[in-house]
Amino acid sequence: MTNNIITAAALIGLGIAIGGGVPGYYYYAAHMNNRAVTVKGLAERDVKADLAVWDIKYQTTGDILSETQKALEDNLAKVQAYLTAQGFTADEILVGRINTNDLMANPYRDNTKGPRYILTQTVTVRSAQVDAVEKSLRGIGALVAQGVLFDNQEYGSPVAYLFTGLNDVKPAMLEQATENARKAAEEFAKSSDATVGKIKRANQGVFSILPREQTPGASESQQINKTVRVVSTVEYFLE
Repeated sequence: MTNNIITAAALIGLGIAIGGGVPGYYYYAAHMNNRAVTVKGLAERDVKADLAVWDIKYQTTGDILSETQKALEDNLAKVQAYLTAQGFTADEILVGRINTNDLMANPYRDNTKGPRYILTQTVTVRSAQVDAVEKSLRGIGALVAQGVLFDNQEYGSPVAYLFTGLNDVKPAMLEQATENARKAAEEFAKSSDATVGKIKRANQGVFSILPREQTPGASESQQINKTVRVVSTVEYFLE
C-alpha cells in the first residue's frame, strides 16, 4: 500500500514537472523568436541613359495654304538632312503629322494683322545614340541659319534621356543592399551583446532613378548620367 502511494506521488510530481516545463520551453522559444532587429540597407549605382527621345517641333506661316505647306515640306527636308548627317538612320527618325491652324477661323482675331495659316510638324528622334543626340541638340542652330523656325522660338523640345536597363542591375543592387543592412544589424547587435541570425522578413524597397547632379529643379529625364537607388528593409533574428 505504501509503495503504491509513493509511486502515485512520483507520477503526479513528474506530471507537474512536465506540465510546467513544456510551456516554459515554448515561452522561452517564443521569447527568443521575438528578439529581432529591423534595419535598412542602401545601394546606389551610377548608370548612363541608353535611350533618347527628342521631339523637334517646327512651323511655317503664310497667307496661302499651298505655299505655306511647301515651306513646311522644305523645312522637313532640311531637318531630315541634318539628322542624317549626324549619323541617325531612317528608322530612328519618325515624322509626325501636320497640324494646321487657320487664324481666320478665330472670331476674336483681328484679320488685318499677321499671316492666316500656321502649320506645325514634329520630327521625333528615338535612338540609343544618346551622345549623338546631345551633340545634335547643341548644334541645331545650323537649322535656324537655314530658315527653320522652331515652335515657340525654341530649338526643339527638350530631350528625354531614359535608362531601360533597370532589370539588369536589380539583382546585384539587392544583394548589396542586403549586405549593407546586415552590417547595420551587426553594429546594433554589438551593443546588445547578441549575434545576428537569419533573416526573419525582408522588403526589397522601391527602385528610384535620380539625376546624377541633384541640383535644385533637376530633372532625371534631362540628364544622361543618372543614379539608381534602392533602400531595402530587412529584419534579422538576434541570437
